[in-house]
Amino acid sequence: MKTYIRICCIYLLTAIVVVFGSCGNGKTDPEVLRLYTNAHELYSRGQFQKTAELLGSADKFPPALMLRAKAEYFSGDLDKAEQSFKKAVKARPGNFEAKLYLVRILRDRGEVVKAKQLVENLLADNPHDLRALRLAANLSMELGDPAGASALLDQAAQAAADGAMILLDRARLYWIAGKGSEALEDLSRARAMLPWETGIARSISQLESRIEEAMQ
Repeated sequence: MKTYIRICCIYLLTAIVVVFGSCGNGKTDPEVLRLYTNAHELYSRGQFQKTAELLGSADKFPPALMLRAKAEYFSGDLDKAEQSFKKAVKARPGNFEAKLYLVRILRDRGEVVKAKQLVENLLADNPHDLRALRLAANLSMELGDPAGASALLDQAAQAAADGAMILLDRARLYWIAGKGSEALEDLSRARAMLPWETGIARSISQLESRIEEAMQ
């Protein structure tokens, strides 16, 4: 089983390398793939320092650079992580995840005001991102603004409701395809995501009843 999983990971990581190319010259570097594959396995086992060391020179391949930056962050080396995330943003200005980690680094250093300003800039372009909304709400609380935190969490709750609708739609497709168990699982997850009683909840209950009756 482990061998099978490793082969799947290699195929997936190969696809990533092909998509990103090799450092801008359109060629795939087998050494980059090998390092990234090995580093990904180390990272998945929580060996963050070893991951960062293995990818120490991987500045030109964006996925490897991001993996190294996260490994540096979780190993507690904020200075190195900050530099790596900034390189990731420079390589790809639209790298939202890297910018979000930069917010976390500012917060970890106690620079809460700067962190709040940066996350607000991120929310201006990504107003429905749950990670950014939650982080912004926590920062608002730390800055003594519970009303602002509440508004942000309300916004996050609404975004979660949108996620519930996606699961409801997928449950319908599962049901049409004859996959009742999968449909019920999605409906259960969708209900758990709802922040309040809405028409969506009624739709979930109605579909659940139909599926359960048909499966008896």
